[in-house]
Amino acid sequence: MESSTMRRGCVLLVSLALLPLLGMAADSIGSYCAGSNKAVASINSVLADLVATASTGGYATSTAGKGSTVIYGLAQCRGDVSAGECAACLADAAKQLPSTCSYSSDARIWYDFCFMRYENADFIGQADTDAGVILVNVQAVDNAKAFEKAVAKVVGKATAQASAAGSAGLGRAKDQYTPFVTVYGLAQCTRDLAPLACAQCLSTAVSRFGGYCGARQGCQINYSSCRVRYEIYPFYFPLAGDGGRAATDMARNTKIVVHP
Repeated sequence: MESSTMRRGCVLLVSLALLPLLGMAADSIGSYCAGSNKAVASINSVLADLVATASTGGYATSTAGKGSTVIYGLAQCRGDVSAGECAACLADAAKQLPSTCSYSSDARIWYDFCFMRYENADFIGQADTDAGVILVNVQAVDNAKAFEKAVAKVVGKATAQASAAGSAGLGRAKDQYTPFVTVYGLAQCTRDLAPLACAQCLSTAVSRFGGYCGARQGCQINYSSCRVRYEIYPFYFPLAGDGGRAATDMARNTKIVVHP
């Protein structure tokens, strides 16, 4: 269970927006802003570079400015999305991030298909599980212990894949829970992390499932360096079955924004 300190560090928001069930996730699932307003030119330079570079390879880091105006940036798409979906997501992230955070010196934005951040301190290569966005499905399940055991099995497979050398930080898994219910899981680290740092980040995320997710039909913990998610419908590509949907249905999820 999460400590009271962690719970006090969260702002609980209920999202009212309904995202498309299929296709491009046009809206972000959360953001985090901190620090003062400065280094506008460096921020714009980093964001433009991230979009240009990460749109073709799915991942990029960038640096601009020096001294008090230095800005470090990172962008990454989810490893299972297409190049077109990746590029569209990054373009929207680069547009929304400075306006959402008013050019704060520390800004981060999460989407279903991508993540982008910049900061005036060098964070590249360091696992970061401070700020994050957690989405919890409002629908509970029956037989909680059995379901949580099934989730742990799927998430364990996905995190092991993601932290393995040569995996590019992505893991996906599924397992039949009942004859009619399949649990799907996805884990991903940003590609600046070494396998050990990736494993540590994912372990931290998974350890917080008990405090936040409980016996819910779906849950995702998105940190700045890694993300872990499970659902009882296909959500990663290639989508399987008629019930699959690529975008998070925000009307069915409670959003928790975690602050360091």
